[in-house]
Amino acid sequence: MAAQTRALVSCQWLADAIRNNLVGPKLRILDASWYLPKTKRNPRAEFAQKHIPGSSLFNPDNCRDKTSAFDHTLPTSSHFSQYVGDLGIGNDTHVVVYDTSDFGPYFAPRVWWMFRLFGHGSVSVLDGGFKNWLAEDHPVTSEYSKPEFSEFKATLNASWVKSYEDMLENIRTKKVQVVDSRSAGRYRGLEPEPRDDTPPGHFPGTINMPFPSFMDASGKQLDSEGLSKLFSAAGVDLQQPLWVTCSQGVTACHVVLAADMLGHPGVCVYDGSWREWFKRASPEYIISEGEGKKV
Repeated sequence: MAAQTRALVSCQWLADAIRNNLVGPKLRILDASWYLPKTKRNPRAEFAQKHIPGSSLFNPDNCRDKTSAFDHTLPTSSHFSQYVGDLGIGNDTHVVVYDTSDFGPYFAPRVWWMFRLFGHGSVSVLDGGFKNWLAEDHPVTSEYSKPEFSEFKATLNASWVKSYEDMLENIRTKKVQVVDSRSAGRYRGLEPEPRDDTPPGHFPGTINMPFPSFMDASGKQLDSEGLSKLFSAAGVDLQQPLWVTCSQGVTACHVVLAADMLGHPGVCVYDGSWREWFKRASPEYIISEGEGKKV
């Protein structure tokens, strides 16, 4: 398989590409870090201090549907095209995405999925993220030069995105497997959601596969055998259709990435995820070992 179509690239692969001066119109690196305000982390400030040489900051807050009540709702095709074009990305650019999370990758798989969703297959996640880049002692810089604009034409594959109505219908029909990638405590309703306005819990018929389980202790992706065992243990059949959900459509993309690595592209994401579900669903569709939803 050609390097530019691999779902993951190693830190060493990227370091070699940078050393060989390959970063440019054919190879762009994106720092897609994002944090909740309560973490007191500022990706823009952190990027200004140090980042992978040649990378640009992809700000998820600027590449979304700003009319939506929910964070990270997908942008339109034209908005996405303009945003990534401003980052010097064209339709023949290989994009490598990373973030600075303590997990390893956290937000990067969401941006990887967005590129795939908008018809761009030449995109990879940096295995282990910035955490491993630093651990392996690869170079960092505070210098930044804005790439020249490149024309990008997005082609949305709308079938990969699922709505509240789709999920509701699937609860009735039970035709599609649904995986929830949040922690077991949040899924069960025993640990708080990151946002104070949304209690924890899950909706009927979902299978819990917490997203950190797809990575080893260092934050690197498990190998194919390890990933296969995870899906098998959870009772998920990758030969059958699979939809994924989480808190707000971000960590669900770790499940998409893992399935893609096992040769099963096209896992669908419920973009509104738990934040939308909790606000819209009636109490019988909220399962929680905690307080649940008040009638």
